[in-house]
Amino acid sequence: MMKVTAMTRAGADFEAWRRPNAARLEKGLAQALARQTPGQPAAVTRLLEAMSYALLGGGKLVRPLLALAAAEAVGGRAREARAAALAVEMIHAYSLVHDDLPAMDNDDLRRGRPTCHKVFGEALAILAGDALLTLAFQTLAEAGRLSAEAGRRAGLATLHLARAAGAVGLIGGQALDLAFEGQTGSGSNLVQVTGEMASDMERRKTGELMAAALVTGACLAGGTLAALNRLRRIGLDLGLAFQIKDDLLNREGDPALLGKATGSDEARGKASFPAVCGSPAAQREMDRLARSALAGAAWFKLKGRPLIWIIDSLLDRQS
Repeated sequence: MMKVTAMTRAGADFEAWRRPNAARLEKGLAQALARQTPGQPAAVTRLLEAMSYALLGGGKLVRPLLALAAAEAVGGRAREARAAALAVEMIHAYSLVHDDLPAMDNDDLRRGRPTCHKVFGEALAILAGDALLTLAFQTLAEAGRLSAEAGRRAGLATLHLARAAGAVGLIGGQALDLAFEGQTGSGSNLVQVTGEMASDMERRKTGELMAAALVTGACLAGGTLAALNRLRRIGLDLGLAFQIKDDLLNREGDPALLGKATGSDEARGKASFPAVCGSPAAQREMDRLARSALAGAAWFKLKGRPLIWIIDSLLDRQS
């Protein structure tokens, strides 16, 4: 008979927490789109179909689950962070739609399916991304109408999310990604991308939104300033570790598990951390960041268990 270890128990506990929360999140995302649908002209209905394709396309719901875990970590309830969780996933989905466009990464597959622009056309995919970004902030604003305190918390959450998604966060990271593309070789006209520059780019691209997921979830649950600051640091470390893991999988992973082609970053000359510093150094940095994120989560003691489970699962994954 197989011995039950602490790790298998933790995995079972995580699944018992994750599955019902993920189901509620999927339902909430579908409901948010359904409320936009009645009585719309055919062209708008088609736009909503593109939004649904992007938003409900089988994602892991990593960022919204982080928002729920943060709410519990600060002593609140997961349902208090629901609006933040939905908003963060909408922004993540929009960013993927735009990231896949021909002018950006020009990807054909996302999560094992044709990318949004391959199904709906480039113009409608752009509009679907725009509409998802807008719907995210509508969702947060609506959560603030319940009371004056809810309005205060939603306003603070909106501020954090807007900063993370904007020019100095997610979009700035994408701008750096485009600027650094093809700059990892040799030649007098090339920008010499350093490990620090690659880290900054990837922290913006991925870390800022993960940090915002944690902070906005905690905001809606009434977290203290000290807790919000700690959660932001955890999110930035986790986000960079997560992105390095993605980069390593793109170099060495199994396309069947990933649901997309591997080697695409190298083919486009992406200045990922592994491309700049090498895979061994990238693995060491990922491990360091993981330890830092876990140490931060441990500060919340028993209330931080779901957060610890998520961190472990993200960095142990093969897809």
